[in-house]
Amino acid sequence: MTSSSPAAVRPSVLFVCVHNAGRSQMGAAYTHHLSGGAVEVRSAGSAPAESINPAVQQAMLEDGIDISAEQPKLLTTEAVEASDVVITMGCGDTCPYFPGKRFLDWVLTDPAGQGVEAVRPIRDEIKARVTELLGELGVDVVR
Repeated sequence: MTSSSPAAVRPSVLFVCVHNAGRSQMGAAYTHHLSGGAVEVRSAGSAPAESINPAVQQAMLEDGIDISAEQPKLLTTEAVEASDVVITMGCGDTCPYFPGKRFLDWVLTDPAGQGVEAVRPIRDEIKARVTELLGELGVDVVR
């Protein structure tokens, strides 16, 4: 028997980093933007910051994506269970593991405390990886 829930139709991706203020926010924003909403996107952190990193906001705005309304969120077991793919970005053993879920660990420089000049190459690497991920999920990239 097949499920008719939206998750069965739309792939879902969860991006996780420690503070949910930089890398995971960029990953989520690019996945939403580049998929044209065809992917259900979540992001969370094992120890969320108070707000999004301003240099990350600026770097994303330079690429036409405004994440100023986003807020860091706490990683929950429910978010992992509801996602098809879980992408970790430096959270190590704090990320819960569930058999049957696809886990990817993207090793990326942490933008915390960095200026926008240092954030740009991290942003560009995340965009490239998200583009590749969407291809693997069979989702057309919207330019």
